[in-house]
Amino acid sequence: MTSEQPFTLPNFYMPYPARLNPNLAGARGHTMAWAKDMGMLDSPSAGGGLIWDEAELARHDYGLLCAYTHPDCDQAMLDLITDWYVWVFFFDDHFLEQFKRTRDTVGAKEYLDRLHLFMPVSGQELPEPTNPVEKGLADLWQRTAPHRSEDWKQRFSVSTRNLLMESLWELSNITTGRVANPIEYVEMRRKVGGAPWSANLIEHAVNAEVPARLAPTRPLRVLRDTFSDAVHLRNDLFSYQREVQDEGENANAVLVFEKFLGRSTQESADLVNELLTSRLHQFESTALTEMPLLVAAKGVTPDQQAAVAAYVKGLQDWQSGGHEWHMRSSRYMNESARAVPLGPMGLGADSLRAGVSGLGNHSRVPFQKVGKQRLPDMYMPFQVQLNPALDAAREHNVEWSREMGFLSPIPGVPGPGVWNERQIRVFDLALCAAGIDPDGTPEELELSADWLAWGTYGDDLYPTVYGRAKDLAGAYAQNQRLVRFMPVEGEEAPQAVNALERGLADLWRRTVQPLDDAGRREFRAAVTVMLDSWLWELHHQIQNRIPDPIDYIEMRRETFGADMTMSLARLRNGRQVPRAVYDSRPIRELENSAVDYACLLNDLFSYQKEIEFEGEVINGVLVVQEFLGCSVPEAMAIVNDLMTARMRQFQNIEANELPIVFEEFGLAEEARAAVGKYVDELKDWMAAILNWHRGITRYEESELRRPTTALGGPMGLGTNGNRPPRPHVPVVAPNPGADRPSSAVAAMNTPVNHPKPAIATIGVGAVKH
Repeated sequence: MTSEQPFTLPNFYMPYPARLNPNLAGARGHTMAWAKDMGMLDSPSAGGGLIWDEAELARHDYGLLCAYTHPDCDQAMLDLITDWYVWVFFFDDHFLEQFKRTRDTVGAKEYLDRLHLFMPVSGQELPEPTNPVEKGLADLWQRTAPHRSEDWKQRFSVSTRNLLMESLWELSNITTGRVANPIEYVEMRRKVGGAPWSANLIEHAVNAEVPARLAPTRPLRVLRDTFSDAVHLRNDLFSYQREVQDEGENANAVLVFEKFLGRSTQESADLVNELLTSRLHQFESTALTEMPLLVAAKGVTPDQQAAVAAYVKGLQDWQSGGHEWHMRSSRYMNESARAVPLGPMGLGADSLRAGVSGLGNHSRVPFQKVGKQRLPDMYMPFQVQLNPALDAAREHNVEWSREMGFLSPIPGVPGPGVWNERQIRVFDLALCAAGIDPDGTPEELELSADWLAWGTYGDDLYPTVYGRAKDLAGAYAQNQRLVRFMPVEGEEAPQAVNALERGLADLWRRTVQPLDDAGRREFRAAVTVMLDSWLWELHHQIQNRIPDPIDYIEMRRETFGADMTMSLARLRNGRQVPRAVYDSRPIRELENSAVDYACLLNDLFSYQKEIEFEGEVINGVLVVQEFLGCSVPEAMAIVNDLMTARMRQFQNIEANELPIVFEEFGLAEEARAAVGKYVDELKDWMAAILNWHRGITRYEESELRRPTTALGGPMGLGTNGNRPPRPHVPVVAPNPGADRPSSAVAAMNTPVNHPKPAIATIGVGAVKH
């Protein structure tokens, strides 16, 4: 290893004390014998010699890693967990020697394709192992799987497969010399880095599985993802010298920041540590403010609550224990870290810099004057085409909005309502729909424009009615009712009592007629994702909290209605494309790249409107500005660079990865054409959204200074105090029973600083208002 360190390790935020399992010595002895028995200490490297010998394995000291990360296991469990980690680290080094160094992509795929056969979920017979990795996995699975539920085995199998298979992504980038963009890197690092795998293994170690109905919910997903990101970012800091300088790897967050931001290695390392700290704060925020809501809303039983609590504690133990191991293992650069104090860090400590995360994220003063900003030149390689039925769709959309009640006062809420006719005409949502669906029939174009109007109205209404009153419980109750207006198998929907419900009932009826029950369930789930994201926005509004950068990107996709958009497009293209193709990494990355481009585009156009006139905290420019401590023009330039990177990634996937997907799945020409049409629809979607932003006046300062009926008077710096407080009258009078969460939700309705006004989401390509 290179002797001179490339940077000084930063001070790390570590809120939980590390504890050491008393069974360490036994685990060390057991795992050395196990590795030898599996053949891991006799495996030759590509350049001669052995990948590991006893001295090398002892230096890495995976027994110490597991004794720190699982401090409460008994001897048998600690032995098993340590064997799992010896296996996963051996796999990493074995794959490096056999395939990364030799650039053998074909051999790598054959090697990886066999591994999932050694983790059968339903008890199939295992094949005969042909190398130490296969032999070790077969042994571990047979010692673990019989004690776990089918749901856990499925989740653990998927996370293990992701860890193994996405090594091909790393190998491809090494072969082509490509360094990922920051958004892509974080997403892929979760899969190839293995921390989600570790999170699943924690459930086994503490003998407390997360209930299957809770595992896919946002709070549990965020806990797992923030845990994973923090583990990986920490590892990237400690392993930069080994991976980048010695092994020629290019999947490292420090290197990604160096290349993307043009910063020095030291500056990049410090920024990676800031992002690590931010993810830990997101973990804490989710555990303390979102988990109680989930428990109350889902009616979680006491034993299930205890299981979730044990799991969360296990994640905390792993975080602090993993850090302690990195400080000691010979595998990593850690000389300058030995004197860094560990343990809780108080207010004023370096890693709690205001403006990065923690308390600084809650203290922004809203309605700051930012003035008109010069927009950067935006990279758009696709041409917009407009549907010839646009003019008729414009008039239909206004009339439909009036008929649904979007332009009427809200019963029980003072003022003329959320929108008036002039506003819906200025919004010109039909223009956006005409670019998104240039070849659609007049009826299809009208339906698309109406979905945009409904989504935009809903996301304007929630902050106006629930945000100002801090009524998260009322918003939750409204969401519960809205789901009932999307019946799948003939269920009877309730009587609509407001414009939002009336609009959804009409749109659902017009949209799902050609869909089978499976298609209706898929589309309902996608709409529900967007509804739940409105609660996320309210949650941040109530806390006056600037989002964590990664949480922002991922949740912005949901507020954008991206899942709904993609689901409807896939269903419209028919069933000739297997679902597994749409679930493949390249297609998912293609979709996410397109959505991120559009979301960040909107953030650039809407910055002055949201920050100065609406007091927003959810805007990508603001998130970058606060995280990097840079000026508004610098933040806008970085956001534009991210847009460009995502667009180029979209093009790279289309050109270089989709042909491989077609071959891997053996797609017929009809299916390939359907995927090609879907990709073209994504291109239309991005081009239409940029054209719409450029073609309307709503973001011009002259328009922003006009009185607006949506908030009951003029908006902007100095005007907020002139508006009388809006008393809260619920849009829905919820049942005190199942439709409304318990007092744990009501406890969240405590005012925190100043609320942020409306953000709007349109159903097939979202814009903020």
